[in-house]
Amino acid sequence: MKTISPRNPNPAGRFQTDARRHRAVKLRDRRADGTFVYSVRTTGVYCRPSCPSKAARPENVRFHATPTEAEQAGFRPCRRCRPDQTSPSHAGVITRACRRLTGGVECPRLGDLAEEAGLSASHFQRLFKAATGVTPKAYATAQRAIRVRQKLRTSATVTSAIYDSGFNSNGRFYAATDEILGMTPQRFRAGGAGLTIRYVLGRCALGTLLAAATPVGWCTIALGDDRASLVADLRREFPAATLVEAPGIRTTEFRQVIALVEHPHLGKELPLDIRGTAFQLRVWQRLRAIPAGETRSYAELARELGQPTATRAIAGACAANRLAVAIPCHRVVRSDGSLAGYRWGAARKAALLRSEKKKRVRD
Repeated sequence: MKTISPRNPNPAGRFQTDARRHRAVKLRDRRADGTFVYSVRTTGVYCRPSCPSKAARPENVRFHATPTEAEQAGFRPCRRCRPDQTSPSHAGVITRACRRLTGGVECPRLGDLAEEAGLSASHFQRLFKAATGVTPKAYATAQRAIRVRQKLRTSATVTSAIYDSGFNSNGRFYAATDEILGMTPQRFRAGGAGLTIRYVLGRCALGTLLAAATPVGWCTIALGDDRASLVADLRREFPAATLVEAPGIRTTEFRQVIALVEHPHLGKELPLDIRGTAFQLRVWQRLRAIPAGETRSYAELARELGQPTATRAIAGACAANRLAVAIPCHRVVRSDGSLAGYRWGAARKAALLRSEKKKRVRD
């Protein structure tokens, strides 16, 4: 069967009906790749429109807007056409868009990025999110966050740092300050100076526990073998902040932290001050959705996030987590089920998983 190669780079509107999609699948039309995927009920897999696999009967075919949608419906990606991975024809488009979003002071509009790619805005946004895990707007915000952190350290004034980073008004920057910096820009320029972080140390079933809080919520929950090392780590994270050991919070609040660490299956909600990039926040949010007693591999998490090639980035996000158990990165394992690294030690990770699985079996 002849495969149709792409000629017109803009497929918007071309494959909107089921009849056109069936025809694209029949002709293995590469122009349709990225606009939809199709699943086959009898095999349980989903494919790109151009997949060279044997043609399925039309009554067994179902169409999905994205690979994530197909996987949520219970289908697995085809091993021949790899529909869960960004196609080579679109990889260059996404790479160029990322450069535009990273390099310019002014953030390009979604419509302009899509027009440059020869795609509709909705189609471009779907491709971009599938490849990067975030929308173009979130990607641009994360890049501006990186730039503003750099500029705040080197610019003469906060105002010049704001504009040099791509924010076209002070108001827009200050509206996003908590998400980008977690503190005021003045404090960030001073390395966190002026920010007071209260911390408390105690013992729990997993060793020494340090819990630190800003006025927003708990910013660090750390496990270790000795008090001095935990405090030194906290000081490295917030080098210019004022750290105050506050036994006064060794009350109900701290007991709730200990209860969560020792009994994570309780799923107690704590007020958290979570700081990270857009991608890290997505990973951490997904981790919090994993039920106690269950685990996910890095590859499974990558597929759930619609970014199947991001296993290393997901491992990096797990390693950057500062909130033990509250963000349960201990529930992530290797594909073969073996334990991967853990910021607070493999023995503690194993103990947490054993405790959760025993509780799950008893229930």
